[in-house]
Amino acid sequence: MNASQICKTLSTLKSLRSPHEQTWRDCYDHSYPVRGSGFSGESITATEAQSRKARMIDGTTTDAVRILSSAIMSGVTPANSVWFALDAGQESDEERRWMDDSAKILWENIHAANFDAAGFEGMIDIVCAGWFAMYIDADQDNGGFVFDLWPIASVYCSASKAGGQIDTVYREYRLTAEQAVNEFGEENISETTRKLAKDKPQELVSFIHAIYPRTTHMVNARLAKNMPIASCKVEVGAQLLVSESGYHEMPVVVPRWMMIPDSVYATGPVSDALPDSRTLNELCRMDLAAGDLAIAGMWIAEDDGVLNPRTVKVGPRKIIVANSVDSMKPLQSGSNFQYAETKIARIQASIRRILMADQLRAQDGPSMTATEVHARVALIRQLLGPVYGRMQSEYLQLLIERCFGIAYRAGVLGAAPQSLTDRNFTVRYTGPLSRAQKLEEVTAIDTYVGGALAIKAADPTSDIMDNIDMDAAQRFKGEALGVPSSVIRSEAARDKLREKRAQDQQAAQEQAQQQMLQQQAGETAIKQTAGAAA
Repeated sequence: MNASQICKTLSTLKSLRSPHEQTWRDCYDHSYPVRGSGFSGESITATEAQSRKARMIDGTTTDAVRILSSAIMSGVTPANSVWFALDAGQESDEERRWMDDSAKILWENIHAANFDAAGFEGMIDIVCAGWFAMYIDADQDNGGFVFDLWPIASVYCSASKAGGQIDTVYREYRLTAEQAVNEFGEENISETTRKLAKDKPQELVSFIHAIYPRTTHMVNARLAKNMPIASCKVEVGAQLLVSESGYHEMPVVVPRWMMIPDSVYATGPVSDALPDSRTLNELCRMDLAAGDLAIAGMWIAEDDGVLNPRTVKVGPRKIIVANSVDSMKPLQSGSNFQYAETKIARIQASIRRILMADQLRAQDGPSMTATEVHARVALIRQLLGPVYGRMQSEYLQLLIERCFGIAYRAGVLGAAPQSLTDRNFTVRYTGPLSRAQKLEEVTAIDTYVGGALAIKAADPTSDIMDNIDMDAAQRFKGEALGVPSSVIRSEAARDKLREKRAQDQQAAQEQAQQQMLQQQAGETAIKQTAGAAA
């Protein structure tokens, strides 16, 4: 596409997104106002963000959003353990080692970059607005990866296939004239921007970054213009194409929480809690007003010729001159603080329940039993399970594919075994949330095996254990519980160990038999010698 077409497409995408923006703006205003920068026009300053934050009388929604975002982040992409593995199906030991090493290298480089900070802010965006946009690329200066969380107010999306994943992303952003010259070169920008770079280098210039799939491309292309994903940057004022490049994989991941019908956009759980958040804010405002009356009091005064109610001021160590002690009296405010406290507590609990914070945060009280822990984990799995399924396909899968492609082309992963050529790999997730989804199966295995062992103990002659493949059961439990692959022997190594053990046992038996035969032969010889002597 040329510059004019890109500008027209952006205009169309803006009109398609505009009906949803008010909802996202309200969600941010009642939770994280600073994350909603740009939805009201210009980017908000720190002072404006604090002003919006001050209008939030109660912080329950903000706290619940932070708890849910942290729970998703730690459950999906924890920084303290490898949360994914690579599989190609029926791998040899050499292939398995290379894929395990590659997964570990990718995980180390992902978390060595700025992923944890960008990922957590992305979780806040998806909880508040229902989606976020993260740009993934190689760090050209320091090596490794770089993760750039784009403000969603400046991002416009589309899908080339109906109901498919987002594969077209337009971003509107600004650079100073000096930055534009340094990034694109003087020969590629407009004459107006070149003059600004000399006269007013800090003047801001608007640009569009358009990322979309090419209709025709070359397989394993080396030139950026022939790659599957196009990347075009346009100077808006001059409608000038200043850069055309490309990517091997989609560089922007756009996961979504709950889809808006007939749209590529989504809403988050904060939109479900928005009515309660508004009500809570208003209740707390009225409660504060009633509290002001309860503290300062409310008075009735009579204009008796001595006391002037219009000028009198009530305060400590003040003498109020009046004709009579009945000229001024306190009035009851009529406020019902008990009802207000009950209502506020009820709405706060409702917000925490909608945002799952009541189950995700640590519970007060005595330590839970194993049964209680299992029941709570099962509940959390049920709450986050549907969300996790979409996160896998729209976030984790694309993120790992992009990072794998960057690392492999850079030679970081080393040469892959020749047998893996032209074979597709799949991603197997081993994070806490993925393991939690398999806990029921682990419990079922333990219950089943325990029942069989009980029968075997009651009747030692029973062959009930023949129904259970103990090797398969233990391997499944190890994978479900997240046991490192380095701890679990491969099937080939296990079989080799058992074969060696059987050979050693057979050799030991043969040696024992030989020793017994030698001993018997010695005893026979001694008896024969004794008989001959007699």
